[in-house]
Amino acid sequence: MPKQYKILIVEDDPDTAEMLRAYFEAQGYSVLTAAWGNDAIRLCRETVPDLVIQDIRLPDIDGYQVVQELRKSTRTSNVPIIFLTERHAHDDKLAGLRLGAVAYLTKPFDMQELRLRVRNVLRRSNYTSLVSPVTGLPVWQVTEDWLCQLVDRDQWTVIYLALLDVDAFSENYGFVAGDDVLRAVGLIIAHVIDEIGSLDDQLGHVTEASFILVTQETRAQEIRGRLASQLERAFSYFYPIRDVDAGKVVKPMRVEMGIATAANGPYDSPQAILDAAAQSCETIAVSHGARA
Repeated sequence: MPKQYKILIVEDDPDTAEMLRAYFEAQGYSVLTAAWGNDAIRLCRETVPDLVIQDIRLPDIDGYQVVQELRKSTRTSNVPIIFLTERHAHDDKLAGLRLGAVAYLTKPFDMQELRLRVRNVLRRSNYTSLVSPVTGLPVWQVTEDWLCQLVDRDQWTVIYLALLDVDAFSENYGFVAGDDVLRAVGLIIAHVIDEIGSLDDQLGHVTEASFILVTQETRAQEIRGRLASQLERAFSYFYPIRDVDAGKVVKPMRVEMGIATAANGPYDSPQAILDAAAQSCETIAVSHGARA
């Protein structure tokens, strides 16, 4: 069954709000409406919509303030916004686009143009939801499909790599720093694939802090060794040099890596493949000491 997208319409004119609600419900969307800016913020936090169609002039706070509040929260920061307003001034449009709006339409508007804008925005957001916003790598929804295809095949190897205690690192040094670590590890893996892998190798996430690499058994051990070597050298650079030099790295991050191969099967599900790789995990010795 195709996904039913959720649209929030923030519009204080009841006739316009009802017209938009009826139209988009007839198109198969799930639609919520709000006439007040603070109600819109509350609804977004309770049930994150796939898209917000946002008026600017509202009874309490204006539409720009609504979007600013949504951008402050990780949960709602990436919700696409289409401004639909009677404000025609160029400066108003620029203000909306600076906030990251995907479109700025003025009233009176063409309903077919709005419908196509909504469709295109949701198509793009559906694609971006399949990749991690931090690393740009495919998420579990995609990598699970890869593993499904392996169940009935032979001559493959899955390398599973997990970063442990990333949450503790983020709490100490900030979530931006934690994201930088995940991004760096993803780039290290991708670089190793470029060096000794092949175009058929596949790299993606299991969770935010764990990865799988689908490759061939003939090069799996070489890839594993190269990853261990490069991660060992990189890890001390993830920490502030003052903490590294003073030996004050608290609950340092660790890396585990395991391998599952077709030859050790059979496997009846993607989870069985993943479990086999995870059960074979060994901790990689990574450096948290002084930098060379």
